[in-house]
Amino acid sequence: MPIPPDLVALLRWHIVTYGVASYGQLFRTQRGGLVQDTGYGEVWAEARLRALTPAQRSSLLAKRPYDLRHAAVSTWLSSGVEPQVVAQRAGHSVAVLFRVYAKCLDGAAATANARIEATLREGR
Repeated sequence: MPIPPDLVALLRWHIVTYGVASYGQLFRTQRGGLVQDTGYGEVWAEARLRALTPAQRSSLLAKRPYDLRHAAVSTWLSSGVEPQVVAQRAGHSVAVLFRVYAKCLDGAAATANARIEATLREGR
């Protein structure tokens, strides 16, 4: 999947800084083993606690690691990437894209309102 150069640089930094396991795994335990499902859950809960505001933590925002996929796809859409390109990257049809992913971005309503207000001001 194509990713922006900033994310490529971040991934390369992570690999240089932390390396990869002998079996190619990017993320691993402190002893170099596979991270078990329960381990991801514990780390994810701690990350949410540290990264999100109390209001965000009480919401469904990033409730599970899989939710990052929803956030990524929704971010692509709100960034103005053509829906057919987003659907192709996500491996979905455009119909599935709009039904499942378009509603998952935090703050989308405020962004939409700001864009509409700006357009109305420009039209005066």
